[in-house]
Amino acid sequence: MKILIVGGGTGGTIVANNVARRLVRETRDHKARITLLSASDRHMYQPGLFYVAFGQMMPDELYRDEASLLESNIDFHVDSVEGFELDNNRVITRSGKVHDYDIMVIATGSRIMPQKIPGLDEGAETFYTEEGAIKMYQALRKFEGGNVGIVVGVPHKCPIAPVEVVFSLHDFFKDRGIRDKVNIKYHYPINRIHSIENVANWAQPEFDRMGVEYETLFNIEEVDIESRVMKSMEGSEYKYDLLISIPEHHGMSVVEDNGLGTDGWIPTDRHKLTMEGYDNVYVVGDTTNLPVSKTGSAAHFEAEVVAENIASIVKIGTPVTEYNGKVYCFIEAGHDRATYAMFNYDHPPDLKDANKSMHWFKMSYNKMYWTSVRGLL
Repeated sequence: MKILIVGGGTGGTIVANNVARRLVRETRDHKARITLLSASDRHMYQPGLFYVAFGQMMPDELYRDEASLLESNIDFHVDSVEGFELDNNRVITRSGKVHDYDIMVIATGSRIMPQKIPGLDEGAETFYTEEGAIKMYQALRKFEGGNVGIVVGVPHKCPIAPVEVVFSLHDFFKDRGIRDKVNIKYHYPINRIHSIENVANWAQPEFDRMGVEYETLFNIEEVDIESRVMKSMEGSEYKYDLLISIPEHHGMSVVEDNGLGTDGWIPTDRHKLTMEGYDNVYVVGDTTNLPVSKTGSAAHFEAEVVAENIASIVKIGTPVTEYNGKVYCFIEAGHDRATYAMFNYDHPPDLKDANKSMHWFKMSYNKMYWTSVRGLL
């Protein structure tokens, strides 16, 4: 049985490790082979970019060698896929190699698309790339006062991020002693301040407490860099001195280029996690079009389901479990408090008051991630 995993991020790495541990005997006896293809030899802890943007982590803390995170019975190649031939059960890589499979997992992730909005890429700071996070921190350090605008595009990775930015900006400027010189205004595209109703209900009084303004039904249309004004499709404008963007995301271009899904999102069965029309192709993480958060925790829980099913197919010929939409998200409520949201397809989150112990648990998880991505947590 040839098992091929495409993508060495959180989802792909956890799938590979979990399958490898479940199939030790089968790989030893050459009854199964596990191959992982990645575009990079380095693995990034992506949530850490947020902390880089506020000077709380250094960029080099975010990386490990991917090979060091993998079980020894995984055949690992740094060779990105360029062509998917699903009807022939094979992929073609950048180097020209062909990899056949019996079961494939697609975990290619997502990318930011600020270029879709005129002026946004040039006019706004963001933290979704290493370069962007460093640049954002430099801008925050130099900022001495004025209007700070936060604008949100959808869909985007980590739906809690816009709320966390507000808390962190408030504390950052407070710690610098200039909070009274800064006006923070948050802009969100629907008619409440977060897409998850319970998160919105929790966050709105917190925004009021911090003196943060907010405008809903603000779908950004363009950024006038010269006049430092952002304009919405609804006709409103905001004049900023510093603009923070949570940009719209798409799936990776290789998905679009191969016609696997609109905007790079692959149509995925919400319980089986198989690609629509292909029972031997699984999809995990940001690559799916599922109605769940695009977060590392969603990728983790999806990966565990996929790994268990792949192993059971090898052992007994059938999958044994399904995904229920489980997501667990930490929510940073400043520099020393946090809460969390846990939910699934059937049960919305019930947020608790933010506290210091949850913040330190989140800080600990930043270190535990490397154990988690090996599938040991």
